Amino acid sequence: MPTLLIVHHTPSPNCQELFEAVVSGATTPEIEGVRVVRRAALSATATDVLEADGYLLGTPANLGYMSGALKHFFDQIYYPCLDETRGRPFGYWVHGGNDVTGAVRAVETVTTGLGWRRAADAVTVTGAPGRPDVQACWELGATVAAGLMDEV
Repeated sequence: MPTLLIVHHTPSPNCQELFEAVVSGATTPEIEGVRVVRRAALSATATDVLEADGYLLGTPANLGYMSGALKHFFDQIYYPCLDETRGRPFGYWVHGGNDVTGAVRAVETVTTGLGWRRAADAVTVTGAPGRPDVQACWELGATVAAGLMDEV
């Protein structure tokens, strides 16, 4: 059974709301035969990444960059997963107070280095998430998970 790994850092109610929407989309009843594993960025391991077939990543934008927790995750898994995970699909979402540009660039840089394939457009949200933002996160989760159904 294909596995979707959701790695997230959700330090605020806004980030939590977006995370819950991603999980809801990824686990909607229409998605069959895909196991969804959720890990906080500080507890996700290289083994989690190697055992997964696709990834969803969530981070706040902190001081113009991805969160330290997601950076720590990437630092821990980069070399152990570099060769074995190339080409695997991923998606991500970023929440920021007013600008997410640096965080988006950072996530894109690391995932490009890993050779991961973006399976859906990134969701970027500034300020309090509105209904369209929550819906976009739901669709992100559903899209990446549905793409793994083909691997059954």
